[in-house]
Amino acid sequence: MTRTASPPEPSGPQGAAPATEPAAAAPARITQRSLGRRFLSRPEVGSLMGAVAVFVLFFVISDTFRSADAITTVLYASSTIGIMAVGVSLLMIGGEFDLSAGVGVITSALAAGMFAFQFSTNVWVGVAFALAVSLTIGYINGLLVIKTKLPSFLITLSMFMMLQGLNLAVTRAVTGSVSTQSISNMDGFSSAQSVFATSFTLGPVSVRITVLWWIVFVALATWVLLRSRVGNWIYAAGGNADAARAVGVPVNYTKIGLFMTVGFMAWFVGMHQLFRFNTVQSGEGVGMELLYIAACVIGGCALMGGWGTAVGAAIGAFIFGMAKMGIVYAGWNADLFMFFIGATLLLATLLNLWVRLRTARR
Repeated sequence: MTRTASPPEPSGPQGAAPATEPAAAAPARITQRSLGRRFLSRPEVGSLMGAVAVFVLFFVISDTFRSADAITTVLYASSTIGIMAVGVSLLMIGGEFDLSAGVGVITSALAAGMFAFQFSTNVWVGVAFALAVSLTIGYINGLLVIKTKLPSFLITLSMFMMLQGLNLAVTRAVTGSVSTQSISNMDGFSSAQSVFATSFTLGPVSVRITVLWWIVFVALATWVLLRSRVGNWIYAAGGNADAARAVGVPVNYTKIGLFMTVGFMAWFVGMHQLFRFNTVQSGEGVGMELLYIAACVIGGCALMGGWGTAVGAAIGAFIFGMAKMGIVYAGWNADLFMFFIGATLLLATLLNLWVRLRTARR
């Protein structure tokens, strides 16, 4: 908001201006942007427009896409990407990347499954062990970025390669194959499955619990960004780290915490995969990190940091879910999925750039 200043009003008897003086100036006015302009300045506006366009496209061309069951399937496909996109979006707003996030999900699932099976423990012990592993990976990524001053792209690319090799090598050494043993008959499996991989009935349809967790995580991240001091630190660290340090923002701790947040989300998605399928293939997860980052970029997160929202990342993930299942429901060649995602990413990036330029001019 800008305040338009006016010259002081001349005074006369009873506050009226003398007859010989010019008319009193109008009182100060506060100018305010219209609701439409404020809406267009939001980081997620481009992804919202894209989501509406994709939804209308598949709604029109596919009868199956219009069913309630299809919508819940789309939401499930979106949630498994969207949960990770929450952590990745916070990290990107903080000015960093994590290319190890995709294989980190599988590392977490492998750690929980193999630990519980090999030591014959309650599966919750394996879950706790996997959480420690995931948080440690995030901590190491953040610490190396801070200490070495190297770009997070290089640090996490190195971690990606190391985890990919460890996933295969350790799994082969422990199990004799490339997958973990089934843990479905072990103590604690049912209770863990109810937390990470169950379904619940909502009216006539069955909804995966990951959809509910996705909403919870997006809401929590949005509250942190908009209503907490930590949110201010995240935006400040991503916008200008040196300036943020100068005003007392703990930039190093903030960035390490963001990498550990990505680790936490990787743990959660890894637990979902483990308790839904009972076993985990050690070679999976490669390439998923690009989808997480793309969802955030489509959702309005700036590649250079300091700009974006968790809601925008959620919308980007929803576009992925609609594209993934909509192509199948429409009977198109499934190989077109990545082309569709690439085209959507390009268009969303251009639209987000246009929105940011328009906002900067105002």
